[in-house]
Amino acid sequence: MTQPNVAYFSMEMAIDQSLNTYSGGLGFLAGSHMQSAGYLGLPMVGVSILWSYGYYDQRIDSEGKAEVAYFRKHYDFLTDTGITVDVEIFRQQVKVKAFRLEPEIFGTVPIYLLTTDLPENSPEMRQICHRLYDGNERTRICQEIVLGIGGIRVLQMAGFNFDVVHMNEGHALPAAFELLRLFNGDLNKVREKTVFTTHTPVAAGNEVHWIDLLYDAGFFSGTSKEKAIELGGENFSLTVAALRMSRLANAVSQLHGLVSNKMWEWVKGRCPIRAITNAVNLHYWQDPRISCAKTDQELLDAKTDMKKELFTYVANKTGKRFNPDVLTITWARRFADYKRAWLILMNRERIEKLLKEDKLQIIFAGKFHPDDTLGRDMFNNILKQSHELKNVAVLPNYDLKLSSILKRGSDVWLNTPLRPFEASGTSGMSANMNGSLHLSIFDGWAVEGTFHNINGYTITYDGIDEDIPWEDRHWKDYEVMMKIIEKDMIPTYYNNKTQWAALTRQAIRTSEAYFNSDRMVIEYYNRLYNPIAHGGSKEEEFKPVAEVESPNPNAWTYSNIR
Repeated sequence: MTQPNVAYFSMEMAIDQSLNTYSGGLGFLAGSHMQSAGYLGLPMVGVSILWSYGYYDQRIDSEGKAEVAYFRKHYDFLTDTGITVDVEIFRQQVKVKAFRLEPEIFGTVPIYLLTTDLPENSPEMRQICHRLYDGNERTRICQEIVLGIGGIRVLQMAGFNFDVVHMNEGHALPAAFELLRLFNGDLNKVREKTVFTTHTPVAAGNEVHWIDLLYDAGFFSGTSKEKAIELGGENFSLTVAALRMSRLANAVSQLHGLVSNKMWEWVKGRCPIRAITNAVNLHYWQDPRISCAKTDQELLDAKTDMKKELFTYVANKTGKRFNPDVLTITWARRFADYKRAWLILMNRERIEKLLKEDKLQIIFAGKFHPDDTLGRDMFNNILKQSHELKNVAVLPNYDLKLSSILKRGSDVWLNTPLRPFEASGTSGMSANMNGSLHLSIFDGWAVEGTFHNINGYTITYDGIDEDIPWEDRHWKDYEVMMKIIEKDMIPTYYNNKTQWAALTRQAIRTSEAYFNSDRMVIEYYNRLYNPIAHGGSKEEEFKPVAEVESPNPNAWTYSNIR
């Protein structure tokens, strides 16, 4: 069977440190998808945006607080395709130019990177492609139009005959409306070519905009306002419309599959939602010293060497000198409130005792959205505490390079989301690949891949899904986590190196066996792409899901969390 040609649309892609077109986990995942598809030689292209200023650079100012800075990037390794297409945005004809990342540069599939930052465009339209996830609603909508409508038109000009359009999150939804225009309003033909990945149960991650603003912007590519309302509502939900315009959708872990089907069960006419668990690219993320370590002692020695390298970086950035013989825990990911970076610091006296006794060292890293006041305050609060606490460091400007250094040099990778809002949480997978044990809330991929006291540690207990006040939930999670640290991790690390090496070895094996994106991309082809392109069995055919009784669109949202 000939494999279908897939066009993979994503607002961000983390391909290499030198190409600043990503912000965090979604981009890391997309980058691994592109790398594995290229490694496996599959017929796929990527479509994304060439961000002139990237996401942002995070620095610490003279007052000891995080500041946001932007620097224009210039890339001399991209191919100018010579392709420019016109897209109407807010009644202006906007030029969208396509550059191409060639496969041989970083081992990916070909990737088309779009930009409106051209002299031919007005200043307003040039800035569409300046900053990833611009906080201005109007600009954000424009970005999605460029990605979706511009992306389809660029692929047509490039002569890529796609069988499947994969929308990685709702950002690319205008691509489905552009297909609807091309198919003269035939929604079934759109569904034949379209699949959709939903990434989060958090309300903020499922965009909603007022219908009139989207219509005025040209978001619907000529589709009538009435039809758009039918697909996504007057307060238009990108996720709801994507579920109605796709033939198949997927969640990004098995638990997230259950959550997503419950969350969107009220949506009449939605497509089925499957679960395909995220993964990361083994070839990119794993340090060769890990794969070369044959004995337990060689593995422990490799980890010590990598810890020393990390601690040199820590000393250079913070002035703090960490000890490679001390158990080191890292929390590194997006600074969003539901991810609870602060959880391990809830009882200052309790954690300070372990830090002063040199039982623990803790490193924090991660970016907040520039307009997320709560995330910024959380970062600055932990940064302030790091100045007061021994053996605690905060590293700014979390990116691919820093992520790699941290995953190699950490003993434990800490994940503390409020269950069930971590859809997957892929950073722990690449940490596992480098012998860093996962200490995680029983959420996301940890439910499938972190086996307590075998290859890591899970924070779980009877009644984990009971409806209790958030404050009580935080303290319950904290107590279980600290008991694991104090009673399991610390004694094992210092008193039983054989057992610690066994845990480390099993973490590596688990990630190599299942959480490698080569497996993930093959699964996408087998379970999402092939049924679309080749018709599949009757079981695979699009069957709109009927609306359930008493629909509750807020069933799993995060909006009521304090």
